[in-house]
Amino acid sequence: MSPLNRGTRVASLAVAGLLTGAGLIVPANAAEAADEWDPDPSYTSTDQGDGTYTVPGLNADVPDVSVERVPASENDEGRDVYYMISTTMQLSPGAPIMKSYDLVNWQTVNYVYDRLDVSDAYSLRNGSNSYGQGQWASSLRYHDGTYYVLVNSLNLGGAYIYRTDDIENGAWERTPLGRSLHDPSLFFDDANGGTPYIVYGGVSAVRLNDDLTAIDQEYPDIIPRGEYAGESYVGSSGLFEGAQAFYIDGYYYVVMITWPASGRQVAMFRSRSLLGHLAGEPYESRGVLNSNGFAQGSLVPVADGDAGDDWYGFFFRDTFPIGRIPALIPATWNDGWPTFGDNGVVPVNGAFAKPIRLTPEQERFEQQKSIVASDDFRNDAPHRAYQDQQWELPQPPQLDESLIGVELLDDADAEAEGTAGWISNEGAALSKTPDARTGASALAVTGRTLTGSGPAQNVTDRLQHGVEYEVSAWVKYDNPASPATRQFVMTVRYGGAGTKFVNVTPAAALTRGQWGRLSGTFTVPVSQPLDDARLFIETTWTANPAEAPDTHLMDFTVDDASLVGHPISVEAPHPDEVAPNGSNLDLAWEWNHAPDNRYWSLTDRDGWLRLTNGKVVTGAYQHRNGGELTWLEEARNTLSQRTFGPRQSVETKLDVSGMKDGDVAGLAAYNRDFSYVAVKRTGGVNTVGVVHRGQPFAASVDQAAVEGFVPGATAPLGSATEVHLKADLDFESIPGQLFTAFSYSLDGVTWQSLGQPVGPLRLDGGLTHFMGHRVGLFSYATKQTGGHVDVDHFLLSDTLTAQGLPLDESTLDAAIAHAGELVESEYPADAWAAMQDVLQQARVAKQSPFGTQNQIDAPERALSYQLARLGTLRETPAIVFSVDVTDRCVAGKFVHRTVKITNGDAVDAVFTVSSEYGDRELGVVTPGADASAAINTRRADVPPGEVIVTATATVGGESVQVQQKVSTAEHRCG
Repeated sequence: MSPLNRGTRVASLAVAGLLTGAGLIVPANAAEAADEWDPDPSYTSTDQGDGTYTVPGLNADVPDVSVERVPASENDEGRDVYYMISTTMQLSPGAPIMKSYDLVNWQTVNYVYDRLDVSDAYSLRNGSNSYGQGQWASSLRYHDGTYYVLVNSLNLGGAYIYRTDDIENGAWERTPLGRSLHDPSLFFDDANGGTPYIVYGGVSAVRLNDDLTAIDQEYPDIIPRGEYAGESYVGSSGLFEGAQAFYIDGYYYVVMITWPASGRQVAMFRSRSLLGHLAGEPYESRGVLNSNGFAQGSLVPVADGDAGDDWYGFFFRDTFPIGRIPALIPATWNDGWPTFGDNGVVPVNGAFAKPIRLTPEQERFEQQKSIVASDDFRNDAPHRAYQDQQWELPQPPQLDESLIGVELLDDADAEAEGTAGWISNEGAALSKTPDARTGASALAVTGRTLTGSGPAQNVTDRLQHGVEYEVSAWVKYDNPASPATRQFVMTVRYGGAGTKFVNVTPAAALTRGQWGRLSGTFTVPVSQPLDDARLFIETTWTANPAEAPDTHLMDFTVDDASLVGHPISVEAPHPDEVAPNGSNLDLAWEWNHAPDNRYWSLTDRDGWLRLTNGKVVTGAYQHRNGGELTWLEEARNTLSQRTFGPRQSVETKLDVSGMKDGDVAGLAAYNRDFSYVAVKRTGGVNTVGVVHRGQPFAASVDQAAVEGFVPGATAPLGSATEVHLKADLDFESIPGQLFTAFSYSLDGVTWQSLGQPVGPLRLDGGLTHFMGHRVGLFSYATKQTGGHVDVDHFLLSDTLTAQGLPLDESTLDAAIAHAGELVESEYPADAWAAMQDVLQQARVAKQSPFGTQNQIDAPERALSYQLARLGTLRETPAIVFSVDVTDRCVAGKFVHRTVKITNGDAVDAVFTVSSEYGDRELGVVTPGADASAAINTRRADVPPGEVIVTATATVGGESVQVQQKVSTAEHRCG
């Protein structure tokens, strides 16, 4: 929910005739109420409440950040507003828009898109997936009243520009650029007419046309990487990416991450021209941050109070398995170059002063904001414009039947004269030999220089989408100097835009001197173009095969190869799959891939999330870098949130009465490795248990074994149809590893642990899931469709059962008590109604015994958020009065001060005047009347100072006290 502006009847100081200073309105019971109710910051806030914050911030996975300021002069909120975008890869909705007023506390307010694409890959359909791909580092910019987001996808059509005039509530218009741009940064060159550019890669640029719909001009290597390789902060083999461009005080700055041997660093480049050496102005460079791995990110301007800006860094730090966590890092600028942190040092968990201070009420509200949330699934979130994206759904491929069920290889049995049909892949020599497995001849392969050197056939005009291919070949090698066994594989190379190699048979260990068979099946993903395809046979890859040619580059013989296609049933997208279904989730939630909206609902059962199994898992999906997806990874409608550190507890309640035989449903802490607690229905019997899938990852998966229950971590559910599940995630005990303890309950009060904590979970080095571990609610079917599970709630806490702490209701009690002290007439009706709603839920929660801290913390956090919001909206009764201060000399040597008060209100008020020369009681002043206080300073020279006038009155039945501070000038006598 978007923060609202403070709107009180005295916000503009209704005290008439103020000279200088601010009016302070203090309700009589404010101090007492504040002492009683003092909520902790949210789980993703590192605001310490004393004007400082710690780094990294947010405690959660928010990588590849791009931050944009919208100045107060260009928005209707009366203060600077900041927005941030981050990478969410395959998740849907994606490209989250987060908002902050102080750069420390953030809240998700929108998404750029509901789906990046409707293809199979983004929808976990027909064997395709987008794990580790989808949307990567995006760029957010505001220019001339329009918000722009530049998104690059690794596998879904390249780069897109989205635009809207309402970043929080508006619809986004999408323009494809037709090509991929790695880690792109959108830049408007306002020093030269606002010309739009994209800076990308390591480092090049393109100029866009005026309406940002196409690329007009290419500028390769504006910062030639090789020219900086000798710098210690770059290194000859270091990473060089994540470039973002800014214009500051006459220089173009490009900030990026480098990765020399000494570790991740921030390098900065500057030039008088954006195009660098192409314009005769090569970029200078410096390493500006080398501390604890804080690296890729953004620069952020903060108003310095003197019509200028201070520039901060906003860089993330790898903190897996939580993820890549960002940090706001102050900078000290000298001679046009920044030094970040404390003289170049950024301690992990170190504290810095907040760059932007707000009123106490605003700061309290900001501290309650979060990017994770508990949820009761009441379908009370607003419908968002991004949910109404319109899509033209792809149609199933039309098959050429003449290519179905027939041999697609030329001379497959190698019996023809010569080698027609066969071509050499990567330099091998081909000939015929009588040493055949069957028939009179076979294909001899000699002169190999690479592991990929071997026989190939061009199958460009033979492969089709929507077809499953059976592929095989018999292979033999005889070299007596070669190993007794050696792995061979068949591979398809797709050319065209971006060459891609896919092993289409498992690697088979063949025995020297014997014929061995390679075989497998494959389909061509719908997203893969078929304009250039080659099938070839090779030994498995190794980096330097020439170092051991007898091991890796032996001659071999091929016979009886085959490639035959069979039509498969293709799952076509259904219109209702992408249409809104009347259910609106909190913005903290994202689906594991684009959801099938037919099979989840917040409306089928009031107050519950229903997950229905629309298809049966197959085990036929592959990661882009190889290896099968598990059933959990294949489950499409898995609903997830970020994890947060250092400790996180999640509790949920399932109604499992709608599950069918073979169904599995539960609560997961997951990445490519995962742990979860789930209910499995087998033979009509429900069992709850724990699953743990750790590393390393095998290429082939025994699905039932991988997702089998951990021994000693199960319990029968008998006739129970409802079960409470709890996952306690500990990121702190062993840095870099996540261990999770699981428990269950049948009533939510009495809990039983399910074995010991399981783990570790950690970053997948293959980057097939290049994000922090998430927590998710899931359901999948192994036998039949149509089963469902209902989820009653999702409750967060940062207290783990293993800590052994007693349940603490004090914060909830304080919030409920504080809510009871508020006066409805002092607040906007909609905000008051929202608070009353969560107050009622908190009171209902109090009526039942608590079984976990989650059951206490979730309603308290919801109530404290609404109470803090109300604190910024309070319409406080005012006392209207004016103050006039005059100084004159008496007898030419003493300053005599007169303070005149005029009561401009309609009620009697009691006034007092305080200054460094004494206090005066003016007593009751009736409406419209004046009263004066005479003050003899007994000094000839009076320096500048202030007079404080305090008015006390009863307004609307409430005792109100208002102070007005009036500055006084220097006055001299004699």
